Amino acid sequence: MQDAKEEVRARLNIEDVIGEYVQLKRAGRNFKGLSPFSGEKTASFYVSPDKHIWHDFSSNKGGDVFSFIMEVEGMDFRQALELLARRAGVDLSMYDSKSSQETAKRKKRLLAANDLAANYYQHSLLNNQHAMEYVFKKRGLSKRIVQDFRIGYAPTTGDALVNFLKKKGYTAEELSQAGLVNRYGGDMFRGRMMVPLMDGVGQVIGFTARIIVDDPQAPKYINTPQTMLYDKSRHVFGLSQAKEAIRNNDYAVIVEGNLDVISSHQVGITQVVATAGTAMTESHLRALVRLSGKAKLSFDGDKAGLAATERAIPIAQAVGVELTIVTLPGDVKDPDELIQKDEQLWQKAINDAQPVIDWVLKQYSLREDLSSATGKKNFTTAALNVVRALRDPVEQEHYLQKISAYTDSSLDVLKKKLTGTDAPVEQKLRTTVIKPTNEHDEAAYQDNLLAAALIDGATHDLFRDVDAAHFTGPERQAVAQYLKDEGGKAVKDTPASLQNYDTYVKILLLKADARYADWNDQDRYFETARLLRQVVREYKKKQKDILTEQLRDAETAGDDALALKLRGQINNLIKEIQSGQR
Repeated sequence: MQDAKEEVRARLNIEDVIGEYVQLKRAGRNFKGLSPFSGEKTASFYVSPDKHIWHDFSSNKGGDVFSFIMEVEGMDFRQALELLARRAGVDLSMYDSKSSQETAKRKKRLLAANDLAANYYQHSLLNNQHAMEYVFKKRGLSKRIVQDFRIGYAPTTGDALVNFLKKKGYTAEELSQAGLVNRYGGDMFRGRMMVPLMDGVGQVIGFTARIIVDDPQAPKYINTPQTMLYDKSRHVFGLSQAKEAIRNNDYAVIVEGNLDVISSHQVGITQVVATAGTAMTESHLRALVRLSGKAKLSFDGDKAGLAATERAIPIAQAVGVELTIVTLPGDVKDPDELIQKDEQLWQKAINDAQPVIDWVLKQYSLREDLSSATGKKNFTTAALNVVRALRDPVEQEHYLQKISAYTDSSLDVLKKKLTGTDAPVEQKLRTTVIKPTNEHDEAAYQDNLLAAALIDGATHDLFRDVDAAHFTGPERQAVAQYLKDEGGKAVKDTPASLQNYDTYVKILLLKADARYADWNDQDRYFETARLLRQVVREYKKKQKDILTEQLRDAETAGDDALALKLRGQINNLIKEIQSGQR
């Protein structure tokens, strides 16, 4: 797929693609803006149109347009390629292997089948008076909303849709893969109001179906099962209809029910979307964070809703979404019911959303008797589990003070419990948290060193006495070896011998342009020399640790000769580290 990748890259301006997610401003030859991966206040996110590369100094992430889409959308490479190919007008089937071409063709067929099914259900609605009365009178939906959401009706006949689609040339296997038939080969949906599930660009990928005649034996809702097109852990209902409003309002409202979304849009509150039940995932929030960094949750206030909100906190922290909670009046069960009562009360509830941690702490306080020792213990255990998920120490301190006020406990005691053995072995808030790369990469300073050296040929002599093996990772070692062997001139583009590391070299050049271009020659030289000394010093420290471990093994084995030799080597390394010798 390399040819397809290059064709897509050639047709797109990286600044235009990233500009849909990050507000960019011109900075010389580059663009810069606030990082979409951290909560920074000062712009340190750079895009280079010349090199077709981006780099985020706050998280030390970087790459090309494909890696950006993978990061911000939570996609794998293939998904990012498909998204960008659609934007660029590139037909990937021209480049795919036979197997991949068949998969793409099958997806295209299933999308077309779902689209035809949506059209069929819409026509069926118009031809069924009972369904029309339910949709337009009982539900009170307008013609505009029915058209916008492509709402329809599935006839009670057991095979009406199947027969329709077979006449269009679809096989029973294709209808099964699209999730449109039951296990007996008949229509999956019967006698129900049909609401299409659409992806972010408005393509129908499945359906949710609500019964229109009360039947205690039948489920109220039936949804399309997991298919090649529909994945409930990634799907955000109403996203294609809500995108513009989310951007304009700078927040998304996330509700539980699809009909809550439809009712909200009906009354002009169009920044509302839904997830599959209360199962909030990182993919859901990643789909929204590119539109706004703020989300307001309107989940049930019961135990399940509280648990769902708890799970959402670390996910939002990882993605960089500011969460608040919408609380409904006690006499209504969901936004749809509140809208039927008074749409202004729904907007007021949204406006009055409170920070997620404050809401969770309040719910915990209502569950426990805070005048008793047991109640205080249970409350602080649950509350501190939530606080542990917060990354910012100032934010942690803020909520520790609130917990202290709730329980009349000292901050010292709470801090001890927060960090000590009082923490439960298995916390409720366990999730995969993606932290900025530089929080784990102790050798990130080596990137700064190599960036500064690449653009200043006078510094390359400093590398002649340094072993490239002292650097961490094959990319850094390759660049260091190049500077040692072939340096002498400032690098402006990836040298032929480093083509295997083209993206990394371009990131270094972007970093150099953003950070070191305005430094004078002397400052750049001294900075390179200082960082090189750090490389050597850190390498020797690691070697000392390795030798120390070997010394322990030799002493345990009673090998006095080897132990004596190792002690001599360790002492020499210690002296070199202390004196700064190479």
